[in-house]
Amino acid sequence: MKRTIIDPSQMELNENVVAIKRVTKVVKGGRNMRFAALVVVGDGNGHVGAGLGKATEIPDAIRKGKEDAAKNLIEVKLDENKSITHDIIGKHTGASVLLKKAPDGTGIIAGGPARAVCELAGIANIRTKSLGSSNKQNVVLATIEALRQLKSPEEVARLRGKSVEEIVG
Repeated sequence: MKRTIIDPSQMELNENVVAIKRVTKVVKGGRNMRFAALVVVGDGNGHVGAGLGKATEIPDAIRKGKEDAAKNLIEVKLDENKSITHDIIGKHTGASVLLKKAPDGTGIIAGGPARAVCELAGIANIRTKSLGSSNKQNVVLATIEALRQLKSPEEVARLRGKSVEEIVG
């Protein structure tokens, strides 16, 4: 499988903080408070990534999450009406996310974590359903996994040895 490397320094990335968790570690002297921030970044033009940042202060956790997300950018295949090219299910641990192609004018019909990923990827028309676990981190990662697996009609035609017209119908 050919992987394309995306350079985050050459694009303007928007960020969306999906979740901030306060994590407590009990030690001999009391409790240590830390924060974990789940951040999704994207350019609104077919590139999106998610990252987790952990620190003792919230702004540091968000900054680290944004840096981690920028390292994990993927490219999303979109069709002419800013929807995905075909229906797909993405899975990550206990969470599954169903992404369905939608006609122009539908908008983004999605829950919180999946909505953040779709908006920052530049998808304008999509229907989603979160199945299984509702853990925000797993839902975000399942959505990104589904978007990673998308294939364009050109790729499918090339793999099957057919023309694009035969695939699209």
